Amino acid sequence: MKQVFLSLSKILKKRMKHFLTLLSFIFLFIACKSTTVVMNNEDPSQNVIPSPSKNDVIMTSSSSSKTITSLELKETVEFLASDALKGRNTGSEGIEHAASFIEKKFKNFKLKPYFETYRDSFKIGDKNAYNIVGFLEGHDKNLKEEVIIIGAHYDHIGYGKVVANDSIANGANDNASGTSGVLAMSKYFSETKSHGRSLMFVLFSAEEMGLLGSKHLAEKLKLENIDLYTMLNFEMIGVPFPDRDYVAFVTGYDISNMALKINDYAGSNLVGLSEIAKQYQLFKASDNHPFYEAFKLPCQTIASCDLSNYDYYHHVGDEADQLDYNHMASLINKMLPVIEKMSHTPTKEIVLYEE
Repeated sequence: MKQVFLSLSKILKKRMKHFLTLLSFIFLFIACKSTTVVMNNEDPSQNVIPSPSKNDVIMTSSSSSKTITSLELKETVEFLASDALKGRNTGSEGIEHAASFIEKKFKNFKLKPYFETYRDSFKIGDKNAYNIVGFLEGHDKNLKEEVIIIGAHYDHIGYGKVVANDSIANGANDNASGTSGVLAMSKYFSETKSHGRSLMFVLFSAEEMGLLGSKHLAEKLKLENIDLYTMLNFEMIGVPFPDRDYVAFVTGYDISNMALKINDYAGSNLVGLSEIAKQYQLFKASDNHPFYEAFKLPCQTIASCDLSNYDYYHHVGDEADQLDYNHMASLINKMLPVIEKMSHTPTKEIVLYEE
C-alpha cells in the first residue's frame, strides 16, 4: 500500500510540474501581448503605446526621446549675438561669419542644399546678400512633394545709439533667438526623420532692410512652382510673456486657422492672439509676409515678444544674457510634435479663411 501511494505521489508531482510550466507560458504570452508597442513613423496617429506595468521595458522611437536643450540654443545665440559679429548687418563682415556658421550647422546636420549651395544669393545695390537654405525631403511618398518652410531672419541692424560706450546692436532676441530655434529644429528632424512632407529650413538676410531676403526667395520659389503647404516664421522668441494664457502669439491670427490647428496638434493653448501685434500690423513686418503675398497661403510668424515685454528692441542692450533659454527650449520642444503632425496630415488642414 505504501509503495502504491509513493508511485501515485510521484505521478501527481510530475503532472503538476507540467501544468505549472504550461501556466507560466500562458501568463508570459498574455503579458507580452499586453505591452506590445507599435510605432509607425509614416503615420504617427497609428502608434499604439499601452500603459506599462512596473516590470515592462518599452523601447521608444528616436524622435520621442530627443529634445532640444536650452544649452544648444544659448550657444547659438551667444555666437550670433557676440560683439565679434558687430550686429550682423547685411553686407557686413559680421554677417558673413554668421552665414558661414549656419552653413556649417546645416552641413553637420546633413541637410541638403536646396540650390547648388546653401546660399541663395542676391544683390542690394553693391552689397552681396544671401539667404541660407537647407532641405530635408519628406518620408511619406504621398506627401513629400509638398513643402513646409520653417524660417527666421539672421541679420540685424549692425550699430545702434551708443549706451555706456557700447554701440553694437547685437540682436539676441531680434533675431538670433529665432535663428537658434530653426537650427535646432533642422537638427531634430534630420536625426528623427519623423516628417512626412518635405521641410525647407531658411535663414533670411536683409529682413531689417525691408524683408528683402524673403521677398527674393518667395518670388524665386513661386517661379519654380513649388507645392508650398505653409510657412512658419520664428521671430523674437527669446523672452516669455508674464501675463498671457498662451506661450506665443501667431501674427495674422484672424486670416487663417493656423493658431487653432497649432493648439489642436499641441493639445494645449500654445499660441494665441496678441492685440498689440494686431495693432502694429506685425503680420506684415516679418519674413512670413512675402510668402503670403506670393502664394496666397497661410504664412505666419510665431513670436513670444510683441514689444510690450522687452525693453531692448533695436537697442544695444539686446544681448545674449537678457534671454530666457528655458522658455525658448520649452516653446521649441512644444512645436516639434506640432510640425510633425502638420507634416503628416493626409490633406492640407491649415487654410486661409474666406474673405
